[in-house]
Amino acid sequence: MAKKKKSEKVTERQAYGITVLKAAHSEIRKIRKDHEPDIHGNKLWNSSWLIMDYLEQQGVPKKSRIMEVGCGWGLAGIYCAKHFGAKVTGVDADAKVFPYLDLHARVNDVKIKTVESRFEEIKKKKLAKQDLILGADICFWDSLIDPLYKLIGKAFKAGVQQVIIADPGRPPFDEVCNRCTTEFGGVVKEWSVKEPAASNGYLLIVGSLPQ
Repeated sequence: MAKKKKSEKVTERQAYGITVLKAAHSEIRKIRKDHEPDIHGNKLWNSSWLIMDYLEQQGVPKKSRIMEVGCGWGLAGIYCAKHFGAKVTGVDADAKVFPYLDLHARVNDVKIKTVESRFEEIKKKKLAKQDLILGADICFWDSLIDPLYKLIGKAFKAGVQQVIIADPGRPPFDEVCNRCTTEFGGVVKEWSVKEPAASNGYLLIVGSLPQ
């Protein structure tokens, strides 16, 4: 990209080794003129920081295959590509988020594959190619409970090793947690970070990655 102006530096932040552009950044404003997301993909949601912070501690094997579902701007996946050399696919029901993801991938010098799909449309053969499934702030409606729960079950039948879903603690997410802890042996961890934005929430973790 072209050399940044000093004024642009105040509209971006550095966190977990990646660059995140704020809504006021000129490139974001330029995209927004033609690509205003329809399903809450208008910004980075703070649960992404919870996932990054957890993965800082857990680690991810090099060159893992990762799918970020409900990816929005795709920052959790970009973090994994940047730090672990992961092969990442970003999946979202709203294709209008992909220009924001593509911009952040370029800024962070990584490549992310994108796929437009709802949870229930993700095929088992696609899941079979993944080691880890991530999702941040993706269970905000009651109508998403069954599709997300079934996606997690389908993922493990396909051979996915771990699923990590982060959320501030909405009732639909709580219901998915209740089902997954009972059916799949998942665990729920309370998690918080202070930087780059104070964020509190929960991580649903099902399965584990090899160390």
